[in-house]
Amino acid sequence: MQHPISITAMSSISPLGKSPNKIWNNYLNDSHCFTEKDGVLVATFPKELKADIEQLRQSNTKYKSLDDSVLFAIFASRQAIKNAGWTSTDNFGINIGSSRGATALFENYHEEFLRNKKAETLTSPTTTLGNISSWVAHDLQTQGPEISHSITCSTALHAMLNGIAWINSGMCDKFLVGGSEAPLTAFTIAQMQALKIYSRASCHLDQNEESHYPNQALNLNKTENTMILGEGATMACLESGTTKNALAKIIGIGYATEPLEHNASLSTNAICFQRSMAMALGQLNPQDVDIVVTHTPGTIKGDQAEINAINEIFCNKMPVLTTNKWKIGHSLGASGLLSIEMAILMLQHQKFISVPYIKTEVPKRIKHILVNAVGFGGNAVSILLSK
Repeated sequence: MQHPISITAMSSISPLGKSPNKIWNNYLNDSHCFTEKDGVLVATFPKELKADIEQLRQSNTKYKSLDDSVLFAIFASRQAIKNAGWTSTDNFGINIGSSRGATALFENYHEEFLRNKKAETLTSPTTTLGNISSWVAHDLQTQGPEISHSITCSTALHAMLNGIAWINSGMCDKFLVGGSEAPLTAFTIAQMQALKIYSRASCHLDQNEESHYPNQALNLNKTENTMILGEGATMACLESGTTKNALAKIIGIGYATEPLEHNASLSTNAICFQRSMAMALGQLNPQDVDIVVTHTPGTIKGDQAEINAINEIFCNKMPVLTTNKWKIGHSLGASGLLSIEMAILMLQHQKFISVPYIKTEVPKRIKHILVNAVGFGGNAVSILLSK
């Protein structure tokens, strides 16, 4: 890091809700957010949030043709810049990514094409990945640069890397970064099931039993894969230097890609994570890291590989580990910034958010938190946050 970067505002929409107080209170309980849809478990928005998204869709005739992933991003972006006090005259940059993009809309258009052998007029412009940042820029009326990308499940943290790079280059002093994902379609879920990584648990089990958590993220004793998809969007406002209104400072960044052993897996010891974490730590003593918010989606090999990498980096002084995927599932391209939000909430409240089925010591202090994300392709990102 050339200079520290301040996160001056965040906004998210997820199964936890949309307001910081609601999100924090939901983190404090031991309930998960999974419900059954067409025979499989998913993590969806609360009813009132779904109504908000529908109201946004109906608010503009142009928005009626947009995919949920775009509407999620618009909704969260509006709140983020409001929280930061930014206006369109600030000419801030925008980088919002997505792993899957306009999933439901693309599937609907393709189904119609198979039926009629003819594509709808707006098929291409409303299903490109660039669609998300472009519509957010249009909605916010900003004149700054806009970037879109997909780097699978580390997409949101790569957006953060890009924003930091632009700011440190002097080409921009503010950047809105984020990820948005609306993956709860039959075809997307079927793709995860084809990889044999999706949870086979059922919500017919008694959800009041604390021992039953369908996504067993971070549990290295699980005997089958337990990943569950969730929808969500998260935005962060980045500004150069240390600002008075900073929620947290970014003091280290790391990134790495490793040769693939399999199309969807990490190496046994997640070399990419070892490299990204070491880079993010820089000169900081590993013992000074209090918490690692892990990527751990709930798969046997993926979770174990990341823990192996953490063991290699931290050796005999392991930080406390946690994750939010046991509660809200895996929102793919948006998941990394949801983890950043969780880390910031812990820094603000000075309270550790634990995983209910894993016994761990509560950290005595919360000053430095490392956040990990990785996706298909072994593209890891690690972000080091400070209070």
